[in-house]
Amino acid sequence: MLSGGTALAVATAAQGNDGYFTSQAETFTVDSSAITSPNFDVGMDFMVSTGVGFDIATLRLQASNVATDRDVFIGIAPRADVDAYLADVNYSELRDVQTTPFRVDYLDVPGTQAPAAPAEQTFWTESAAGAGTQEIIWKPAAGDWSVVVMNADATPGIAVNLAGGVHTDLLGPISVGLLLAGGILFLLGVLLVVLGAIGLGRRLTPTSRGPGARGDAGAPVQPPAFARADGTVAAAATALPASILVASISPKPVYPAALTGHLDPVLSRGLWLIKWLLAVPHFVLLAGLWFAFLVTTVVAAFAILFTGRYPRSIFHFNVGVLRWSWRVSFYAYSALGTDRYPPFTLARTDYPADFDVEYPERLSRGLVLVKSWLLAIPHLVVLTVFVGGGAAWANPWRGDGGTGAGGTDGVSLLGILVVVAGVILLFTSQYQRPLFNVIMGVNRWVFRVVTYTALLRDEYPPFRLDQGSTEPAIEPAAETFARSTP
Repeated sequence: MLSGGTALAVATAAQGNDGYFTSQAETFTVDSSAITSPNFDVGMDFMVSTGVGFDIATLRLQASNVATDRDVFIGIAPRADVDAYLADVNYSELRDVQTTPFRVDYLDVPGTQAPAAPAEQTFWTESAAGAGTQEIIWKPAAGDWSVVVMNADATPGIAVNLAGGVHTDLLGPISVGLLLAGGILFLLGVLLVVLGAIGLGRRLTPTSRGPGARGDAGAPVQPPAFARADGTVAAAATALPASILVASISPKPVYPAALTGHLDPVLSRGLWLIKWLLAVPHFVLLAGLWFAFLVTTVVAAFAILFTGRYPRSIFHFNVGVLRWSWRVSFYAYSALGTDRYPPFTLARTDYPADFDVEYPERLSRGLVLVKSWLLAIPHLVVLTVFVGGGAAWANPWRGDGGTGAGGTDGVSLLGILVVVAGVILLFTSQYQRPLFNVIMGVNRWVFRVVTYTALLRDEYPPFRLDQGSTEPAIEPAAETFARSTP
């Protein structure tokens, strides 16, 4: 409706300064005494006037004689009167007009009588005669009608330039109605999308740092063994809550978005050739999920701008969309790292590819205005090389299962690497580990940038090609052990 209303609004403006849609003038030439239109039947009167102050349609016809020294006549009248006037007169009735290329088909009606001068007839509803361009304007009424074009002196041999135009007052009100209805439906659709995303997000467990950092907060976990001064090994005497123990022994991540992918030890030689077909159901669902992702990201941007917080349910939903996209990309043409079919879920699973982002308690209100486009430019330049031209931040899932922007143009480094890996796999049944590590590094870089530009984190992504199946750590946190009693 929005597109239709916009199109009608443009069409209303396109009626021009004189208020008409006007066709290009074309030359019509016959040897007979008149050119007539086919019989056209206008229906009931309500098609002409709405009774509320505006007309549905007004027609304008313009005619000029090709021979500038000759006058032209144009008129419109009831069909019965035209038939009586042209009885036993040789005239040509239009049957078909093609515009590209311009061509006219006529029905030649034979006759032997010479018609009377058309301007002297009194049955015309609208008519005009004279030199130069003659014009009639007619508001259709119910009945059978015919348009007649002749030389003003009724002599045979006609060569005239004709153009038609139409004006309607309906386009404006219809366009306004469509825009209003479309706007309401669009807002309702956005609301339903956001509510659906919130509902799905609430079902997802809070994000975590991966299998090595998962556990139920508050559950007692046995601390690790430590070395005594005498060289013997003993365990810590006191169990610590999982949240404290994990924080004490987990390495500090390079970036708070963790992308992992574990290469299958055995891969099919040729399955990757048809994975594009096998992944079609995922592509269809992801198209809808990515639309919801864009809508909820806009909603989250306003929430961050006014509150400094990313709505938690929307955050989990958007991370889930990225996770789903990465699993499909890992299976298909961003890595070809597994033959295991991706699950249809936003939640974390035991699938060999995973993605997660640590939830930020606070986000900068000001950064939300600039980081998605201005601050990300250096990374977008790099990703142009990695995943091809276009805005790589817009969508890390493409229709072909690859990583990068939908609409990416040209050859990408990632695409070349994946094709090389696939060809090697096809002929050797082996996936080269160094090549896989580089591919993972490129994907990891892309998803870090997506995390940043999708407003999920404020930390600026590092300019690092961190290779390998798992996220690297830049430094281990200090180990903390409970004291043991002697």
